[in-house]
Amino acid sequence: MLIKKNLKSQPQAESCTTVVRIPEMEYQTLAVDTKRLRLISRLTATLEWTDPEMAWDTNVYPYDRASLPVDSVWTPAVYVTNAITVESQPSGKDLVVLSDGTLKHDVIVNAEVNCEINLFNYPFAADSCPVALHTWFSSGCGGEMSLWNVTMKDGAHGDWETQSIFYYQLEQNRNYILVDLKLRHINPFVTLMLPSILIIMADVVSFALPLGCGERNSFKVTLVLSFTMFLIILNGELPGDGQCSPIIRIHFCVCLVILVLSMLVSMILTRVAKEGGLIFCCCSKWITPKKDEVMDEETTPDVSFIQTEPEGEHTRILREVASSFILLLATTTRV
Repeated sequence: MLIKKNLKSQPQAESCTTVVRIPEMEYQTLAVDTKRLRLISRLTATLEWTDPEMAWDTNVYPYDRASLPVDSVWTPAVYVTNAITVESQPSGKDLVVLSDGTLKHDVIVNAEVNCEINLFNYPFAADSCPVALHTWFSSGCGGEMSLWNVTMKDGAHGDWETQSIFYYQLEQNRNYILVDLKLRHINPFVTLMLPSILIIMADVVSFALPLGCGERNSFKVTLVLSFTMFLIILNGELPGDGQCSPIIRIHFCVCLVILVLSMLVSMILTRVAKEGGLIFCCCSKWITPKKDEVMDEETTPDVSFIQTEPEGEHTRILREVASSFILLLATTTRV
């Protein structure tokens, strides 16, 4: 009998509105996408509304309730206005109809909400994210939601934890569930913060290595490459833009600058220890003699030895000339 009525439109009342009562709504956080700043949640609710045309006389039909297929009657829909994607589905194929015309229908709403989480204190971040709910309403006609109670289920998923939820209503048919989220800092601290601190400590201790060998420079280059890997992990975890840039980005940038400067200083000190000074370090390639010049220097003594014979004969001739001149001068003096 009820199915034959084919009541697939909203019940018509004098006020052109239908009050949709929700005695109990269960909220559950499925996941929080830190990279895209999205809150993925699930809402499970029992909707109740009254349709006078669905009532029957219990004297004629001695039944207090009956079940009908969901697609055989009109059912209200719950919308999440600030969601990017919403998927609403009935929890079962049937709904319950009471003899006074009251209908009860269980629905499950999966919503992905855009949430601008403040990540300035990452990995010690905490913020609130609103989930806006309403039923269809336009130009004074539609549905009016009456939410009585909201409970939370299983608030811990992944790195984020749902601490509490708070329901409030700003205006007619505008209902909000404020979700308080907190990041569980153990995992980000162990995977990002702690390794960066240990790498800086290892870089400071590496100055104890000797300068004569290249072990210190190789070790510092390895530290820089390792720290670059953690930067890649950080960029994969945090969004590129947001309300506040996480302060951990500044921490990683400062650590990277310190590691690179330490590596450059170590290279310069190694060169100075080997060559003896910065000036010689810069000009050593110009002072180093070439191979041809070394060969010329090696052959120079042989050339000088060959030249000694002409120089000795010339000296002997000069001595003979000087002796002849002295004898001539002595003879002239006697005369």
